[in-house]
Amino acid sequence: MKTPLNYAGILRIAADWLVLAAAYLLAYEFISMRYGVPFDTLTVQILFIDMLVWLVVGFYLHLYDDFRSRPFSFEFVAILKTLLLNTGILTFVFFYGYKYFPYSRTFVFIYTANIFIGMTIAKFLVKKFMLKIWSHGYNSKNILIVGTGEAGLNFHQTITQNDHFGYRCIGFVDDHSHPSLNGNYLGRLSEIEHILDAHEIDEVVVALSDQSKEQTESIILASEKATKRVKIIASFYQHCTSTVSMSLFGPFPLITIRSSPLDEPRHQLIKRVFDICFTLVLLITFSWLFVLIALLIKLTSPGPVIYKQERWGLKKSRLTCYKFRTMRSDAAASEGGAFAATMPGDPRVTRLGSFLRRTSLDELPQFINVLKGDMSFVGPRPHATLMHLELKDTIQHYMLRHLVKPGITGWAQVNGCRGENHKAGQMQRRINFDLWYIENYSFWLDCQIISQTLVNLVKGDKNAY
Repeated sequence: MKTPLNYAGILRIAADWLVLAAAYLLAYEFISMRYGVPFDTLTVQILFIDMLVWLVVGFYLHLYDDFRSRPFSFEFVAILKTLLLNTGILTFVFFYGYKYFPYSRTFVFIYTANIFIGMTIAKFLVKKFMLKIWSHGYNSKNILIVGTGEAGLNFHQTITQNDHFGYRCIGFVDDHSHPSLNGNYLGRLSEIEHILDAHEIDEVVVALSDQSKEQTESIILASEKATKRVKIIASFYQHCTSTVSMSLFGPFPLITIRSSPLDEPRHQLIKRVFDICFTLVLLITFSWLFVLIALLIKLTSPGPVIYKQERWGLKKSRLTCYKFRTMRSDAAASEGGAFAATMPGDPRVTRLGSFLRRTSLDELPQFINVLKGDMSFVGPRPHATLMHLELKDTIQHYMLRHLVKPGITGWAQVNGCRGENHKAGQMQRRINFDLWYIENYSFWLDCQIISQTLVNLVKGDKNAY
């Protein structure tokens, strides 16, 4: 939802410029005290250039979209994107556009840090302030809901329970009334022109079923004739997620009910480059640990060092997952044709294997899977074939995990869903975390998950056995 340049937009831009000016002056004071750089017209000129650059970059990266109905995390990501691109452009302007620029690189670092802190705080406070104003009905939009079915009533309930969205329902129009409308029923569909003329309405929200195609057409024509904006609730809205998107394929609008940043080749490339570089660093750094664990496994129990297991990956492809062997070589992976999950105190697990499992060191050989391209460092954990076949028909949306590569660690694991979940509710919770990760992927989220994984390794995890 885009924000027009109204009072809210002006306030947000003004707050951004105040933050930029304050961040710039604080950085200048530090440099001035240290190097004695004078405050001259060049200093003011560069500040105004950066204010303009920030505004252009902000609009380009959707920093000034309307975030009122979304968590602050969405706006925070937009701040990070804008800050990174703005810093890159500013650095180029500083050191290539001005031949005799007097400030050091320290200035750019301090200025950027000041912007990050100041912009995050300012935008959070501005959002809270605006939500407070909208919740009191100031500058709210009057809407007319066409349709008294499930979609229309649910939409009305949503705006009623979230008055900070800034919408006020004038009433309902439909050929059938509903007991829960509480006097908000304004008339039949054939009377919509009269209703639009008789009430002050900003937008018309159409919530009719697909069977009402001709009626929807006439409502759109009548609303546009009365110079009202029209919005349509898709009849399949229950299946849509927060990442729903629409694109044009020729003259046809196509709605994608679930989308992910990893659908884009550039994000796939960033993730793949990071996987390769990060994994190579870890392999080189901890190569001695691989040798040590392999020797200990050989000395403490008979059998191979590496355990190979078939698992399911991207687009339902099968992969061979590598792990350090933690069970006896004669241990059965299934009982009566069903997957035999590991239990606390499982007699199949060796003493060394128990330690490797608790510390997640048994997962180290999966670095090879990452380098091969079968897996990513961060992603939904892959399941063994027997377990996969059990879950795909019993857990809702389970197969959507295979839209991306599986990972060594994931969002579900750092949120307490590690180990074998034997109850359907626990497994559904894990799948929900996996789907959230897929729909909200970012490079920074991967970094956060890796950091949380390292913290959990140090603290220990009760579900690791």
